[in-house]
Amino acid sequence: MPDSLLDDAPEALQALASANRAFSAMFPGPSAQRQPVHTVYGGAQLFRWDTTARLGRSALQTLSTYGADPIEFARGVGLIAPPAPGAPAQASVAQESAAQASAAQESAALGARFQRDPEALRREQPEAWLAFAVHQRVLDKLEREPVEDFRIDFEDGFGARPDAEEDEAAENAARELARAMAEGSSPPFIGIRIKSLNTEWTERAARTLELFVGTLLAETGGRLPDPFLVTLPKVTLAEQPRMLVRLLESLERRHHLDPGRLKLELMVELTQALLGPDGRCPLPAFLQACEGRCFGAHLGTYDFTASCDITAAYQAMAHPLCDLAKGMMVLAYGGTGIFLSDGATNVLPIGPSSQQGSSGDLLAPEQIAQNRASIYNAWRLSQRNVRHSLEGGFYQGWDLHPAQLPVRYATTYAFFLEGFSQAADRLRNFIDKAAQATLVGDVFDDAATGQGLLNYFVRALNCGAISQADLARTGLAPAEFRLRSFAKILAGRRKS
Repeated sequence: MPDSLLDDAPEALQALASANRAFSAMFPGPSAQRQPVHTVYGGAQLFRWDTTARLGRSALQTLSTYGADPIEFARGVGLIAPPAPGAPAQASVAQESAAQASAAQESAALGARFQRDPEALRREQPEAWLAFAVHQRVLDKLEREPVEDFRIDFEDGFGARPDAEEDEAAENAARELARAMAEGSSPPFIGIRIKSLNTEWTERAARTLELFVGTLLAETGGRLPDPFLVTLPKVTLAEQPRMLVRLLESLERRHHLDPGRLKLELMVELTQALLGPDGRCPLPAFLQACEGRCFGAHLGTYDFTASCDITAAYQAMAHPLCDLAKGMMVLAYGGTGIFLSDGATNVLPIGPSSQQGSSGDLLAPEQIAQNRASIYNAWRLSQRNVRHSLEGGFYQGWDLHPAQLPVRYATTYAFFLEGFSQAADRLRNFIDKAAQATLVGDVFDDAATGQGLLNYFVRALNCGAISQADLARTGLAPAEFRLRSFAKILAGRRKS
């Protein structure tokens, strides 16, 4: 048999194999871990063991006051359009009351149809089906798991305070987290945000990290949440995450933790994080400096736009420079397995008559109406921002207030539910054809799309948009779905 062409270039072949291995290590593909749909930030001085449960109760109260009816909620959030105006602008109290009663009757009839035959309602009135499906899932989520990720904040949410005060806050917050772990009230993801590792704050950041982790381990008998995340803000130099890695290694040695047990997150908040003085993008170097510990990268919307010299009135998540930053993050971190997160909507759903600790039913009707208008405006802005993030491949964002939780989940669930039927049919068809390109309607699939469709269902299931029972429509068995790899699913089917 004649020699292969490759036999004539053994050294080049070896170099190529080495380069391919290095590339695969750097870009292993999407992570199999669950990604939270949001991170709620709260000042460390305010954190208590039941903080996330209290946030859930507050979110439920807002929903029951201003979105108890599924159709009303869907319109308030902006998932479906409001009805065309039929009454005069200066409608009488009697006319307004009659209109509300009619709307309530219509919603009750739709609700009965949804309970009786949701698929029929889905076919005949998809907007109504979406409103009831989303509302049901949001209620369940707020009762079961109101917060997916919480960050105990020692940076912007805490501020610059005397060292003794931050020392005390770090120890107290750690004790509260230990109690949350013991009581089972800690969310699936949790961690702390330390101050930046610039010249001014390095010593303070390291001390807070040491005190918090040491106190938490002492209180729990050596246990940590899994994962436990340390968020590093305002990264501008690769030396900063590299230094944090050294600090985490030291903590692991001191407390006899498994190497790599402590994870970190990066925050992209300054222009220098995107373009260095040498004209190169520093983002890949930041990730390399994390030495395998990086869990995610977050865009800090308002610090970033401020660093771009955007005036406060125009600092927004949908600003073109934010889209540019997120695009660069996608390009730099695509295929690396780390999670990307957008920022927060800073217009909060708070009515002019809101009072902390008071419930909506104690307010006068006029106050509730004013609050409703204000809250709906904020909800719709949030919905547009979250939807914009999802469409851009950012499946996580920040929330700053409990009244933002209903709209976060509603928008995310609607995003996945709207495309569920088509995506399920495409995935079933593609797998049935055993990875041969297929045509479903006017959408042409290839192997990469197959994995993308599978990832869609993984995310939808993780956040509560769909259930295990819904997955039957994809044609995947539960054991196949748990593989989370399109290639592995096909390989298994070929063997059977």
